Amino acid sequence: MSVSTVLIAGFSGRALAASARRAGFLPLVADAFADNDTRALAAACEHLPAALREGFRYETLAPALDRLAAQAETPPVGLVLGAGFEDTPGLVGKLAAHHTILGCSAEAIAAAKDPSVFFRLLADLGIAHPETRAGPPADARGWLTKRIGGAGGTHVARCRQTARALRGRYVQREIEGMPLSLTAIVGKGAAFAFARPWCAPMPRRPFRYGGLAGSIDIDADLEARLIEIGVDVARGLGLVGLVSFDLMIADGSPYLIEVNPRPGASLDVFDDAAGTLFETHLAAARGEDPTPLLQRNWRPAPRAVACLYADVQALTVPAIDWPDWTTDRPAAGALIERHAPVATVHAKAENADAAEALVMRRLGELEALLYGRPQK
Repeated sequence: MSVSTVLIAGFSGRALAASARRAGFLPLVADAFADNDTRALAAACEHLPAALREGFRYETLAPALDRLAAQAETPPVGLVLGAGFEDTPGLVGKLAAHHTILGCSAEAIAAAKDPSVFFRLLADLGIAHPETRAGPPADARGWLTKRIGGAGGTHVARCRQTARALRGRYVQREIEGMPLSLTAIVGKGAAFAFARPWCAPMPRRPFRYGGLAGSIDIDADLEARLIEIGVDVARGLGLVGLVSFDLMIADGSPYLIEVNPRPGASLDVFDDAAGTLFETHLAAARGEDPTPLLQRNWRPAPRAVACLYADVQALTVPAIDWPDWTTDRPAAGALIERHAPVATVHAKAENADAAEALVMRRLGELEALLYGRPQK
């Protein structure tokens, strides 16, 4: 009996490929890293390293997907997109002419990442959000500048000058509070989970993604409001499948910062041994209600994940015995530029706080191992 195949494309396809495998699919992956884990998980893999520098391009991605599909024993059920398409809804539209997009449409992605559309919707829905402008403020203090369609936090910086017009960017008032990530599976029904994110600051980029821990417990009234926000925004934008919401909780009130209309890093936190999140993502994309499957099968455990970056210095990856709590492992001899991602570290514990503490210790252990330094 043939196993169903599925196409996956994104800057990193490993987490989606792992979830697809757990759900019983053979993943066919096109991504920018093609690390050892992704190659081991994928039935076939296409390496597109230029995507990290210049984004995905139809003239390189489309042939790669065609080559992957040609190697499949059965026609792929569709194409799942990860990070890397937030700023190119036109590309998603072109891909949709040849593949069944299993996730948000080009129109939904465009609406979610266009500040003029997204924040007008929030205002219409009465959802609190930071003050947001298309042009530079008169006084840069207390303002952030963000690239439209950016991902991973490296596109966010504090405003330092206001003389120039902003090209491809917008500005947003910085809010102090507790960051919160809301992961949702939305379709005819919806389900939600909550995680605590943190940043791994780098020079001039203080909001670079660091990691996530979940599931976390929150106040019942706040939880109800967050679910209401997720349902209303998903309906207003036409979101389907796995998506995530970035929020800031200030004085007990949620402020919605942005929406990521795709599966994100929380897949590593909230998926289970059966790949339930991948299966429900596909079900929602097909127009089915994903909640019965979640209620029957979903068994997540408290977890944390974190990204190790080459912040000490550029790294030539040594030949090491990688700990079994790492993924996205590059091949020995690969050159990692300074501040670029090296690998992902995982931890599971009795609760999210303990998992976070463990993953932070493991980050230090892995850094010491890779750089050949004794641990502090």
